Amino acid sequence: MIQAENLTKVYRSGRIEVPAVRGVSFSVKRGEFIAIVGPSGSGKSTLFYLLGGLTRATTGRVIIDGVDFATLNDAERTRLRKQRIGFVFQRFNLLPTLTAMGNIEIAHDISGQKKPLDHAYLDSLSELLSIRGRLDHRPSELSGGEQQRVAIARALITRPAIVLADEPTGNLDTKNSDAVLAMLRRSNKELGQTVLMITHNLEAAAIADRILQVRDGEIVSTVSTPHAVFPTATPSAYIPDL
Repeated sequence: MIQAENLTKVYRSGRIEVPAVRGVSFSVKRGEFIAIVGPSGSGKSTLFYLLGGLTRATTGRVIIDGVDFATLNDAERTRLRKQRIGFVFQRFNLLPTLTAMGNIEIAHDISGQKKPLDHAYLDSLSELLSIRGRLDHRPSELSGGEQQRVAIARALITRPAIVLADEPTGNLDTKNSDAVLAMLRRSNKELGQTVLMITHNLEAAAIADRILQVRDGEIVSTVSTPHAVFPTATPSAYIPDL
């Protein structure tokens, strides 16, 4: 589903070159949950932007479901991102003037989907994420955990093949962090999304199938984890069944 081949990214400041990613290669299978872990400045966020087609590699290739980003023009790259990839960011990035429902609907509208919004799917998604009763509220009226769950719904509403999450629990307390992580795991298992999560937190990374540790722009280790491991908090305590 995702293939990185000898990826490098070098930033330039005047005559100074700063390598952020150095010859990274790995692949992610369809339906796999991968966590990329590393401290601040390790290159993991740059790698996230490269894998999502949000920035171009200096050298190397990113192939998404058989399509090489390097062969696409800007319009084609944007279209691929909208239709195949759902993004979840640390800062939520919700539009403050829209309700939760409006934020989810606009993601569907700008994706270029030919089919109308599937309200039955949205209903199941909002139930899964425990936001059904909060859809008519604006972001300022929602807690941080609720805002992140709305952001996840926005990422999933187009049924993307891939979900890329950049520090999705970075602004949340322990309870909401555990809830969001459990929801990402459930979206992976029950909705079939391939999930790649960037995090500095090894406990958060433990829910993934594999952990790739990044340091100084390189992958220094790969660890497989027990399948379908959840955070310490019990997900069923605050996530209803579908």
